[in-house]
Amino acid sequence: MVQRPSIRDWDFPRGVASVALMAAYGAEHGVPTVALLRGTDLTEARLHDPDAQIDAHTELAVVRNLVRELDRPGMGIEVGRRYRITTFGIFGFACVSSPTLAEAIDFALRYLELSFTFCLPVTQWEHGEFIGRIHDESVPADVRRFLVERDVTAMHQVMSDLLGRHLALLRAEFRFPEPPYADLIAEVTVARPRFGQPHNLVAIDPAILDQPLPQANEHTLAICLAQCRDLVHRRRARTGIAAEVRARLVPRGGLDRLAAPPGIDTVATDLNMSTRTLRRHLDAAGTSYRALLDEVRQALAEEMLTTTPLSVSDVAIRLGYAEASTFIYAFRRWTGGTPAAYRRAHARRY
Repeated sequence: MVQRPSIRDWDFPRGVASVALMAAYGAEHGVPTVALLRGTDLTEARLHDPDAQIDAHTELAVVRNLVRELDRPGMGIEVGRRYRITTFGIFGFACVSSPTLAEAIDFALRYLELSFTFCLPVTQWEHGEFIGRIHDESVPADVRRFLVERDVTAMHQVMSDLLGRHLALLRAEFRFPEPPYADLIAEVTVARPRFGQPHNLVAIDPAILDQPLPQANEHTLAICLAQCRDLVHRRRARTGIAAEVRARLVPRGGLDRLAAPPGIDTVATDLNMSTRTLRRHLDAAGTSYRALLDEVRQALAEEMLTTTPLSVSDVAIRLGYAEASTFIYAFRRWTGGTPAAYRRAHARRY
């Protein structure tokens, strides 16, 4: 079975922890942080903001600055070793709380947009090995080797952290030619790496996958999963095509002037594209028109139920539902409860 990540390229929003890590590495080797942040809108103070979000091209600019300012052999390996479970925040805690390495890998692929990777892993079982092919085809050529070394080493470091011991690979192969620091790479992989191969590839013993992880915790995992889902939704809502569609679904003029939301054909025309193209773009962003419409409707429904005296039927009509029963069914799907129960639990004075 082939397992692919939920994202199709590296151009997804991310936090600043990875940039902060590279800035610390640069500073230790005499590169001022201001030099690494050149050409971006980042400041040193913002690197300490846990809620700060940047686009992938901002991190890419920092990577380019680091490679240009510090021409150090094996730098990608050295930087990659610094990515630990804690670097990834709630995403990392979800991995470490997973029952087995196999389930942690499955989770990581489903929520890869909460990582900092530029190289996308695709995994499968093949001839008695569990193989991860690390795709770098879309990574810019000028920083490709650095990012392959960094991302592969970071993935290996995280898996070692999960297991509580250094993970020895069965095989390691790289597309780039053998560098002078091949021994440094071999310290990570254990298996002697091969270079100039068709794919970037790492292989591990499948028996490791089902071994219980030392810090597995079902309750913690459930909490982390909920927070990861929420974080993904908030990031997607603020960026790219999803943000553009969502902006057209949010009504203007306040709750007292709500009208039925525009259909996907209307939204596509407003964005100067065909409906088919819009669906394709939303699919590539990991969402859909229906999912975004549900997000907007849920937010509006919760606001109307807690801040206005409107009946459930009136709320349904203002959200574009023909019948209250359809709205009640949708609301239960969103929240697990009825609109009336939500109002009783959350209603404020109006």
